[in-house]
Amino acid sequence: MYPEELVKPMRDQLIDAGFDALYTAEDVDNALAKEGTTLVMVNSVCGCAAGTARPGAIASLGADKAPTHLTTVFAGVEKESTAKAREYMIPFPPSSPAIALFKDGSLVHMLERHHIEGRSAQAIAQNLAAAYDEFC
Repeated sequence: MYPEELVKPMRDQLIDAGFDALYTAEDVDNALAKEGTTLVMVNSVCGCAAGTARPGAIASLGADKAPTHLTTVFAGVEKESTAKAREYMIPFPPSSPAIALFKDGSLVHMLERHHIEGRSAQAIAQNLAAAYDEFC
């Protein structure tokens, strides 16, 4: 577990962009039970989360289409919600950071850490925008 004073600015970066923080398994179940598209950002303290994943996810919201619901869980901090979110992401192994797009509760697009590392925030945003065009 990381201290709250360390992770708060990282969580707030997404909350300030319109993401809802999910803290419990019930929060995740409720979020993914909603109709429409839901983006789940598995946040992390790592450099690729700070440098590309969070900025890319936020930048993707400027696309012509965007998810109906924006949510985030924080790996290594919110263990219950992160574990529950990862159950919905099966067959993909646990990954952080990660960004998943769901449509009516079904996983339709996934960016794992290896899709994020070494790529620019713009590349992440473009990848997500293409998924939004298809599923939103």
